[in-house]
Amino acid sequence: MTPALLAITCLIVVTLGYSGLCAASPFGNCRKCHGWGFAVKTDRKGRQKRGKDCRRCRATGKRIRIGRWLYNRWARIYRAGTPTH
Repeated sequence: MTPALLAITCLIVVTLGYSGLCAASPFGNCRKCHGWGFAVKTDRKGRQKRGKDCRRCRATGKRIRIGRWLYNRWARIYRAGTPTH
Protein backbone atom coordinates (compact mmCIF):
# COMPACT_ATOMS: atom_id res chain seq x y z
CA MET A 1 0.00 0.00 0.00
CA THR A 2 1.20 3.46 -0.76
CA PRO A 3 1.36 6.01 2.07
CA ALA A 4 -1.28 8.20 0.42
CA LEU A 5 -3.75 5.32 0.11
CA LEU A 6 -3.07 4.31 3.71
CA ALA A 7 -3.72 7.88 4.91
CA ILE A 8 -6.97 8.09 2.95
CA THR A 9 -8.11 4.73 4.32
CA CYS A 10 -7.35 5.79 7.90
CA LEU A 11 -9.20 9.07 7.38
CA ILE A 12 -12.26 7.26 6.03
CA VAL A 13 -12.25 4.80 8.97
CA VAL A 14 -11.99 7.62 11.53
CA THR A 15 -14.75 9.62 9.81
CA LEU A 16 -17.13 6.65 9.67
CA GLY A 17 -16.35 5.78 13.29
CA TYR A 18 -17.10 9.30 14.49
CA SER A 19 -20.29 9.54 12.46
CA GLY A 20 -21.40 6.21 13.95
CA LEU A 21 -20.64 7.52 17.44
CA CYS A 22 -22.66 10.69 16.77
CA ALA A 23 -25.59 8.61 15.51
CA ALA A 24 -25.52 6.16 18.44
CA SER A 25 -24.76 8.67 21.19
CA PRO A 26 -25.44 12.27 20.12
CA PHE A 27 -24.67 13.70 23.58
CA GLY A 28 -21.33 13.55 25.38
CA ASN A 29 -20.21 14.69 28.80
CA CYS A 30 -19.70 18.41 29.33
CA ARG A 31 -16.03 19.31 29.10
CA LYS A 32 -16.21 21.92 31.84
CA CYS A 33 -17.91 19.94 34.61
CA HIS A 34 -16.96 16.45 33.31
CA GLY A 35 -20.60 15.32 33.27
CA TRP A 36 -21.41 16.24 36.88
CA GLY A 37 -23.53 19.29 36.07
CA PHE A 38 -21.86 21.35 38.77
CA ALA A 39 -18.42 22.33 39.99
CA VAL A 40 -16.86 20.24 42.75
CA LYS A 41 -15.39 22.30 45.58
CA THR A 42 -13.69 21.45 48.83
CA ASP A 43 -14.61 22.95 52.14
CA ARG A 44 -12.09 24.09 54.75
CA LYS A 45 -11.76 20.56 56.11
CA GLY A 46 -10.88 19.21 52.66
CA ARG A 47 -14.15 17.38 52.06
CA GLN A 48 -15.78 17.44 48.63
CA LYS A 49 -18.95 19.47 48.29
CA ARG A 50 -21.22 20.60 45.52
CA GLY A 51 -20.42 23.95 43.94
CA LYS A 52 -22.36 26.13 41.55
CA ASP A 53 -24.32 24.75 38.61
CA CYS A 54 -22.38 24.55 35.35
CA ARG A 55 -23.30 27.41 33.04
CA ARG A 56 -22.04 25.74 29.87
CA CYS A 57 -24.35 22.71 30.04
CA ARG A 58 -27.03 24.39 32.19
CA ALA A 59 -26.52 21.78 34.95
CA THR A 60 -27.42 18.80 32.73
CA GLY A 61 -23.88 17.44 32.50
CA LYS A 62 -24.35 16.75 28.79
CA ARG A 63 -23.44 18.55 25.57
CA ILE A 64 -24.25 17.86 21.95
CA ARG A 65 -21.35 16.48 19.92
CA ILE A 66 -19.96 18.66 17.13
CA GLY A 67 -20.75 16.12 14.43
CA ARG A 68 -24.35 15.77 15.59
CA TRP A 69 -24.70 19.57 15.78
CA LEU A 70 -23.48 19.85 12.17
CA TYR A 71 -25.88 17.11 11.04
CA ASN A 72 -28.81 18.80 12.81
CA ARG A 73 -27.93 22.12 11.17
CA TRP A 74 -27.65 20.48 7.72
CA ALA A 75 -30.99 18.66 8.16
CA ARG A 76 -32.75 21.86 9.26
CA ILE A 77 -31.46 23.79 6.22
CA TYR A 78 -32.35 20.89 3.91
CA ARG A 79 -35.91 20.70 5.27
CA ALA A 80 -36.35 24.45 4.96
CA GLY A 81 -35.24 24.44 1.32
CA THR A 82 -37.15 21.35 0.18
CA PRO A 83 -40.67 22.11 -1.10
CA THR A 84 -43.49 20.03 0.32
CA HIS A 85 -46.61 19.03 -1.58
